[in-house]
Amino acid sequence: MPTSADTSVTAHTAFEPVIGLEVHVQLLTASKIFCSCSTRFGALPNTNVCPVCLGMPGALPVLNRKAVEFATLAAMALNCSINETSIFARKNYFYPDLPKGYQISQYDKPLAEHGFIEVGNNNERGKTRKIGITRVHLEEDAGKSLHEGFPDADEKTAIDLNRAGVPLIEIVSEPDIATPDEAHEYLTRLKEIILYTGVSDCNMEEGSLRCDANISVRPRSQKELGTKTEIKNVNSFRFIREALVYEIARQIEVIDGGGKIAQETRLYNSNEGKTYSMRSKEQAHDYRYFPEPDLLPLVVDEKWKAEITKTLPELPETRRTRLVREYGITEYDAQVLTVSKSLADQFEAAAKAAKNPKRVANLVQSELMGRLKARDAEIEQSPISMKGVAASADLVESGAISGKMLKDLYDLCFERNKDFPEVYDEEGRPQQSSDTSALEKIIDEIVAANPKQLEQYRAGKKTVIGFFVGQVMKASKGQANPQLVNELLSRKLA
Repeated sequence: MPTSADTSVTAHTAFEPVIGLEVHVQLLTASKIFCSCSTRFGALPNTNVCPVCLGMPGALPVLNRKAVEFATLAAMALNCSINETSIFARKNYFYPDLPKGYQISQYDKPLAEHGFIEVGNNNERGKTRKIGITRVHLEEDAGKSLHEGFPDADEKTAIDLNRAGVPLIEIVSEPDIATPDEAHEYLTRLKEIILYTGVSDCNMEEGSLRCDANISVRPRSQKELGTKTEIKNVNSFRFIREALVYEIARQIEVIDGGGKIAQETRLYNSNEGKTYSMRSKEQAHDYRYFPEPDLLPLVVDEKWKAEITKTLPELPETRRTRLVREYGITEYDAQVLTVSKSLADQFEAAAKAAKNPKRVANLVQSELMGRLKARDAEIEQSPISMKGVAASADLVESGAISGKMLKDLYDLCFERNKDFPEVYDEEGRPQQSSDTSALEKIIDEIVAANPKQLEQYRAGKKTVIGFFVGQVMKASKGQANPQLVNELLSRKLA
């Protein structure tokens, strides 16, 4: 059986995969969707609960207005049409962490439909294509089964119902995704958009974003879809891609061997790189959906929709296009600098304050991000603020400090955990030296001390000038103007 490392499985084959993704996103409301219990993560088990989210007889749900607004905002950002009227339904199934024995969700009349996300097309460089979004609907989360971390965990399962009733949106894609790599990009773009709206923190470790993948294969000439399997409970985008690669290979091998694919739910073991059968896959009618009798139809009229639209932020792709246009940076720069809304906001503040926005972009990527990555830290944890980056960019731009001096100052900022202006002042506001007579004196001493290198240079080995430049910079403690040093050396050595 091919492993998850076999990334060529979708190439050079008579079969093509068809992938659809179902993404559950927890909304950042202070209280649950149908009661006033806190949604705070990390509380002691079974403390953020009440008769409503515990499913006690006679307890009635009351819809959280903020959850509706967040869900609508996310749907708008995903290019969906908002249905004026949507209906809540009961999705009936038994699971130990589902107190009521049913989940309040939406079925045939969801909040929003017919959206899309644009992803890059690897076959046509610079082109994009749309992955359709079938629907975005509201529902409540279930509780959580705990299998470790308490006495008798090897024999018993504990139930924490703090998560029961936390508001979710489920984002269901069309079966438009053609490869595991495309699935990874779709998820990356989706998470990016949701984070920009601010409706969720999309923290996969805390379960704020979860993804199930539906996958089937079919002969390339066939229009009819093959039998699909569902891969559940995968906790990273990388593992989702690996699971899809494995599952595609498995299905092709089964069909080539004359077997049939069972419609089932499977789990991915990331240590082994394999999927395993969990249970047979339910059909919609197995859930016995019917309208929730305790909730009125949800109506998002034009007035309410207009109010929500006003809160829609500038989204990532639109912002990238504008940054390229307004600040003269490259598309790659814009891609890196808009990975998060926080980084993009800070970059724009610095770019507006600096003389050369392009230099700011370069410093963020080459000097700031590299040091943060070495620390395994995020931009919000940087000791150098974007104002500090702008100040340092202006000093380099004016020739006051050299690139080498800037690197040394940035190192000190990270060592002392202080911003650039403060460290620059502490170091006595060092200035790059352009004193020609002082530099000529240093150069004369270094040339005289290195006759062998001088002979090599005059014999035609011009790269030796780099040795002399390095020696001058060292002697000047990094404060010599490199451009002037090169000019003076070229004359002296000739």
